Amino acid sequence: MIVLGIDPGLANTGYGVVTRRDGRLTALDGGVIETRAGTPPERRLAAIHAGIDALLTEHEPDGVALEELYFGQNARTAFAVGQARGVVMLAAGQRGMPCESYTPQAVKGSVCGSGRADKDQVARMVGALLSLPAPPTPDHAADALAVAICHLNRAPLARALAGMGAGV
Repeated sequence: MIVLGIDPGLANTGYGVVTRRDGRLTALDGGVIETRAGTPPERRLAAIHAGIDALLTEHEPDGVALEELYFGQNARTAFAVGQARGVVMLAAGQRGMPCESYTPQAVKGSVCGSGRADKDQVARMVGALLSLPAPPTPDHAADALAVAICHLNRAPLARALAGMGAGV
């Protein structure tokens, strides 16, 4: 199973592509889609959409996992993050690809064992879980890889629960 993890943002949308092979997690790609301040928002969103679409074409993931909006941010930031999430979901939806969302606390808990882990701890654990030579950078890419790991760790349980409901 291949998952495209996304840490959405208008200025920086982090992405991470992770697969599970023979029980091991492996990073296939990771980075950031950057847009410039001062560029009209519709062009920034179009650039994010194009970048996500290119990743979907290149990696052909089985699904997309997104970090949910953190409401501790100011309303202006939350609105921009919501728009970025929307264009990611649009790109996936145009391909009929499923999307799942996870809270920042769920992602941190899945990767670090604590929903209160700091960014450095998340990056170090992502590096360890993916057997990377160093923690991934920048933070947005590390967070996106963590979202993909969270989804991959939860997917077997979700499939098992769905199978239990099918026989009822």
